[in-house]
Amino acid sequence: MGDFLQPWHLVVLGIVFIPCLLIVVLPFWQIFKKAGFPPALSLLMVVPFVSLIVIFVVAFSEWPALKKSAQGPGWIPPAS
Repeated sequence: MGDFLQPWHLVVLGIVFIPCLLIVVLPFWQIFKKAGFPPALSLLMVVPFVSLIVIFVVAFSEWPALKKSAQGPGWIPPAS
């Protein structure tokens, strides 16, 4: 009963935790990079309440990628 944190528990935790971490961080890494924000911001997505704040800040702020390309939110690509 007292042998809760055995070394193999940590191995199993790592095997389960690392793929779950990648499933959360990698998509947000790409989203933040394409929006012009620092991609490392995606590491905050694993912190429970901080992730909600980051999502709201990104959703309601001006995207640097749109400023740089001079294409506003209502930009329509030219017809080809």
